[in-house]
Amino acid sequence: MRFSIFHNLGAPGRFGEYDQVMNETREFARYADQAGFWSIWYTEHHFGHEGYELIANPVLMGADIAARTENIRIGQAANIATFWHPLRLAEDIAQLDQLSGGRVEVGLGRGLYGREALNLNTLADPRDQEQNRALFDETVEILQKAWSNEFFSHDGRFYTFPAPGVRWEHPLSPATPEFTEDGVITKLAVTPRPYQRPHPPLWQVIDSPRSIQTAAQQGVQGLFWLPPISALKDRFQLYRDSAQAAGRDLALGEGIGLVRDVFVADTMEQARAQFEEALLTSYKWITHWRGLGNLMEAGEELTDAHELSFEFLEQRNLLVGTPEHVAGKIEELQEELNLEHLLLWTTHPGLRHEHAMRSLELFTEKVMPRFQGAGS
Repeated sequence: MRFSIFHNLGAPGRFGEYDQVMNETREFARYADQAGFWSIWYTEHHFGHEGYELIANPVLMGADIAARTENIRIGQAANIATFWHPLRLAEDIAQLDQLSGGRVEVGLGRGLYGREALNLNTLADPRDQEQNRALFDETVEILQKAWSNEFFSHDGRFYTFPAPGVRWEHPLSPATPEFTEDGVITKLAVTPRPYQRPHPPLWQVIDSPRSIQTAAQQGVQGLFWLPPISALKDRFQLYRDSAQAAGRDLALGEGIGLVRDVFVADTMEQARAQFEEALLTSYKWITHWRGLGNLMEAGEELTDAHELSFEFLEQRNLLVGTPEHVAGKIEELQEELNLEHLLLWTTHPGLRHEHAMRSLELFTEKVMPRFQGAGS
C-alpha cells in the first residue's frame, strides 16, 4: 500500500502572510518525507483571490520541495496541460526531474474553470469540451515526443514545431541532417531531457468513461477523487478492462491513485470539530461547479433532497476519525477496490496548521504501520 499527500494549498484571509503559509507547507512536506510517504502532489489554480487555491505553478512548487526533501516523489495533480505552452511545460518538468534526481510524477489535467482557461489560453475554453479534449491530447502527444526523442517535430491542429522557414547557420552548431534540411530547421531538441527515461511516469485526473478509457489505453495512470466506493467499482473496472484491451494486463486497482479527505484525531468528536469547517469550505467551493453528482452511490439518482453537509460526505467518501476508524476505512478500500495507492488530502483551506500536523503524525504513527509495505 502506497500512501501519498495531496496538497491543494488554501489559506483564506492569509494573503498577507503567504510566506508563513509556505513555511507550513514545507514543514508538512518534510515530515511526510521523513515519515516515508511515497509522494506529495501539488495543484495548479489561478486568480484565486478568495484564498482557496493558491498554487499557480506546481512545477515551481515541486522544485522548492525537492530541494528540502530527500526521498519523497514530487507530483503535480495536476499540471493543467491546456493552459501551458507544451514546450515550456516539457522543459520545466524535465528541469524539475533533473533537479530532484528523478523524483517527478507528472500529473495532467484538462482544466475546469472558465475564469482560468479563458485568461490563459482561449483554446482551452471548457465550454467547448471537444476542443478542450483535442488540445489536451495534442499537448500530451507533444510532451511525450519532446521527452522521448533527441530531436523531434510535430505538425498538428494547434501546434507546429519547429516553426517553418527558420534558417540555421552557426559555426559552433553545424546544420546537420539531424535537425535541418537545406539549411532550414526541421526538428527541435528539448533540453535538458528528463532524468527518468524516456520520461517521468504520467498520470491523469480522470472521472468520465471517455477519459478513463483513453488514459488506460495510452498507459497513463489514473487519479480518482470524489465518488463513493460503490461508484468507483465500475470506474476501476473500466480502467482495468480498457488497459487490457490495449494489451496491458493489470490487476484491479493497479495503476490507480485515489484522493480521499483524511483527518485523524484522538476521538471521533475531536476529528469532526477540528476538520469540518475547512472540509466543507473546499466542497462548497468545488461543488459550485461540479455539483453533487459525482458523490452519488452506484445507481443513486441526484435529487433536490441531497444537500452538502458533513453527514452527507461522511457516508460516502470521508476518512475522518480515530486511527482505528481511518484504518478500517482504508481496509474497506483495499477489500472493495483492491486499492494500492491512497493520496491523503488533509490540508483543506482554513485548517489550523497544528491540527494538520497532528493528524499527519497520528496517521504516520498509528495508521500506516497497520499496512504492510506502507510508503513503499
